[in-house]
Amino acid sequence: MSGNIQLLSDTLAAARSEGRSALIAYLPAGFPTVDGGIEAIKAVIDGGADVVEVGLPHSDPVLDGPVIQTADDIALRGGVKIADVMRTVREAHAATGKPILVMTYWNPIDRYGVERFTAELAEAGGAGCILPDLPVQESALWREHAEKHGLATVFVVAPSSKDERLAQITAAGSGFVYAASLMGVTGTRASVSNQAQDLVERTRATGTGLPVCVGLGVSNPAQAAEVAGFADGVIVGSAFVKAMLDAPDEAAGVEAVRALAGDLAKGVRRQA
Repeated sequence: MSGNIQLLSDTLAAARSEGRSALIAYLPAGFPTVDGGIEAIKAVIDGGADVVEVGLPHSDPVLDGPVIQTADDIALRGGVKIADVMRTVREAHAATGKPILVMTYWNPIDRYGVERFTAELAEAGGAGCILPDLPVQESALWREHAEKHGLATVFVVAPSSKDERLAQITAAGSGFVYAASLMGVTGTRASVSNQAQDLVERTRATGTGLPVCVGLGVSNPAQAAEVAGFADGVIVGSAFVKAMLDAPDEAAGVEAVRALAGDLAKGVRRQA
């Protein structure tokens, strides 16, 4: 069975044709429970998210700040497994028809087996993977299997990335490029880094035509509108996770992320 890289590309193109950025939401699998996480993902899509990244909880999430680390810890203490991540992807995609990616560090895939992971993700209806710590020069095995199974390979670029490096990454990647708006970890911030627009422009200048989506630091409609003014997609993670963490119970958390998605979806449509 082939994965849904084409659905991802079509979704980003559809947003562009509407004159707006896509809203990409992130939530970890198994948080606050596996079932609760699935309901939360359905809720953010119902609220207006175009694409969802499902986080594979990791004990040492080097790119993630304290909010997502807390959620990962809750999921891991709850016993979440890769099978639960695949189930989350499968049920979220089946219920919504939207592109669902997995965001994961490399070690769990390496231990699980690249062929097994890609085959199962494609079978679940996944659109691809975001791999923040896989160096492009060590990615040939992953890319071979991802391409075979119709999955996107989304690499992360940062303000420190040199132009030559950006060209290597965009040539090897597919789906879109994840542009980290600043040097540091995920988390909500008072303002979006002014380095983000420069990074988007330099990434686009490589000429591959891959959409460039910006994450790290976007947490409210005004920031979403600002980033939507120069990026193909606006990625929001910590704000959704914080809404779940702050809620008095699981049901309230689901409603909180639905409402936040609605506000952010309005933000990407009004571009600052």
